[in-house]
Amino acid sequence: MSTKLGDKIRALRKEKQLTLDELAAAANMSKSYLWELENRPSPRPSAEKLDALAKILGQPVAYFLDEEASEPEEAHIDEAFFRNYKNLDASGKQVMRQIMESFKKSS
Repeated sequence: MSTKLGDKIRALRKEKQLTLDELAAAANMSKSYLWELENRPSPRPSAEKLDALAKILGQPVAYFLDEEASEPEEAHIDEAFFRNYKNLDASGKQVMRQIMESFKKSS
């Protein structure tokens, strides 16, 4: 019996075409623990584990904690975008700013 959290993790993992092994290795957790999260009602993962999964799966932690959301909502997507932007180096941020400016000009 899976949980909403497990369903979200599984759906995003499959969307990113990651195996359990790949996601577990990237998140620095065991495959069996990740399988438990996806398939069994269990205590929530630690903040550290949830943050690692969120980063790899491209969603904010808030999406995983939101019991009402079955798919990422615009606010979740925006939060993930801004987190990714903050992690860019200076040249990457400059490129993103230029892209945003080009959208403003074309509207």
